[in-house]
Amino acid sequence: MELSPGQQRLLFVVVVIALVGLGFFLIEGRSHGTTAASTTTPAPAPSSSAPAASGAATATPPATEPAGPPSATTAGGGGGNEAGGDKGGANIYQWLPFTQSDLTAAAKTTLAFATDYVTWNSKESKAAYGAKMASLVTAQEDETLEYDFSTAAAAAAAAGNAVSTGGGTIDSISSFGSDPASITFSVAIAQQVVPAKGTTTSPSQYSITVVSTGAGWQVDNIELSSLGNQ
Repeated sequence: MELSPGQQRLLFVVVVIALVGLGFFLIEGRSHGTTAASTTTPAPAPSSSAPAASGAATATPPATEPAGPPSATTAGGGGGNEAGGDKGGANIYQWLPFTQSDLTAAAKTTLAFATDYVTWNSKESKAAYGAKMASLVTAQEDETLEYDFSTAAAAAAAAGNAVSTGGGTIDSISSFGSDPASITFSVAIAQQVVPAKGTTTSPSQYSITVVSTGAGWQVDNIELSSLGNQ
C-alpha cells in the first residue's frame, strides 16, 4: 500500500527518533562499562619520590642504636677449645702470653709446690727436702729453698724434732709476663707444725711465680705477699 506524503513524513520522524534512542542507549552503556572497569583497575604503586598516603606509611622508623663493644661470646672471633667456651665464642687467651692448658698446668705446679714447701721433717737433710721439689722449681730456686730449709730445720731441731704439713689454695692471679711466659699467683698456705706452740697457724698469703721452661711450668720465686716484690 503506498503511503501518502504525510504518512511518509511521520514514518521518517519515527525512524529518526528510534535511531536517536538507540544511539543514546549505546553511548550510556559504554559510559557505565568504562566506569565499572576503572573501579576494578588497581591503582599504580606510588613512586619512590611520591609522598606516603597515610600516617602509618610516613612514620619515621626508630633510630638504630649504635653498636656497642663486642660481647664476651664474640670478641675473639672463633674461640675454639682454648677459650673453654662454645665454638665461635671469645678466646681471651689470644691476648695473654699463655694458653688455657698452660694456665691449668701452671696452677697444678703451684699447688703441688705449696704442699711440698710446707711438708718437711726437721731431721731430713736439705738435699732430701730440695730433691722432692726438683721437678717443680727451677734449679736456682731449689738452691734457695734448700738454704732456707736448713736454717728453719736447725731452729726446729734445737727444740726437738718437728714435723710440718699443710697445703695451699690459689686465690687469684696477681700478674703475668712474657719472654718467658710467667704467672704470679696469690696463694694462701696453711701450715701445721707439731710439736710447736700453736700447732695450727692461720693461712699466710704468698706470691708464687711460675715460669714456662723446657721442663714445663716451674716455680721461680716464692715470698710473703706482705714483703712485696723483690
